[in-house]
Amino acid sequence: MHSLILFAGNSNLQLARDVCRHIGIKLGEAQVKRFSDGEIQVEISENVRGKDVFVLQSTCAPVNEHLVELLLMLDAFKRSSAKRITAVMPYFGYARQDKKVAPRVPISAKLVADLLTVAGADRVITMDLHAGQIQGFFSIPVDNLFAAPVLLEHIRQGFENETVIVSPDAGGVERARAFAKRLDTNLAIIDKRRIAPNQAQAMNVVGDVKGKTAIILDDMVDTGGTLTEASFALKAHGALEVHACCAHAVLSGPAVERMTESEIKTLVVTDSNPLNEKAKACDKIRVLSVSKLFGEAIHRSHTGSSVSSLFV
Repeated sequence: MHSLILFAGNSNLQLARDVCRHIGIKLGEAQVKRFSDGEIQVEISENVRGKDVFVLQSTCAPVNEHLVELLLMLDAFKRSSAKRITAVMPYFGYARQDKKVAPRVPISAKLVADLLTVAGADRVITMDLHAGQIQGFFSIPVDNLFAAPVLLEHIRQGFENETVIVSPDAGGVERARAFAKRLDTNLAIIDKRRIAPNQAQAMNVVGDVKGKTAIILDDMVDTGGTLTEASFALKAHGALEVHACCAHAVLSGPAVERMTESEIKTLVVTDSNPLNEKAKACDKIRVLSVSKLFGEAIHRSHTGSSVSSLFV
């Protein structure tokens, strides 16, 4: 393990420290600062020549700041003769822009993949990509982990009444079906009509939720519009309680206020992104740690062991 070093940018230092604690190493020393005009300055404070370097950085808000931090750190390690450089991105920003949805728009997820590769990444470890096909945007190996083991354990231990797993839209049906199968419970789907970016209106519920505890499952919660509308629709169709589980807590704009005013009783997220101050103060939001999951993935990647058993 002596050749393994984990560094972190400023996006999620607590998760990086927790991962180091699980692996049994100390966090690498690096300074990621700003010049007076806002330019990012990176300086690695220890020798990485010939080392297996991992850089943990979620591209959460402010997204562009944290993305550039990661790119500059990758470049610094490449120029410092690291043997292998792995970008560990618990939350992969720009993943929602994975295809052309209108004329004359970029495929931003592909551009980010190119930037990471050119900057020096030899491998990427991430979790719950918004679209699995983003792995194909890279010409380097990508390990897309899933928060499922952590969330499944929470659901199994946290609910006594009959449950039903709910997909908030058609795109999440495969994920929700996999959860429902492992929990041996039923599946429901929200027929969602999106009226504008970051605005969604739930129109109908496909499946039986009456008298059951409905658990909405999604890969991320951003402004909270989808979950809010889904919670009202589920309650209108007779759901006993409504809960939500999401891998990534983006929680931008009016998300926390919407959660507070919605029919959602609890929102369970992981620490792939750190909570902002408003989210920390919301008693509906609960955080589960994925540090053990990422620590195990990093350890196995370093030792050449199989990572596939983590893809459940």
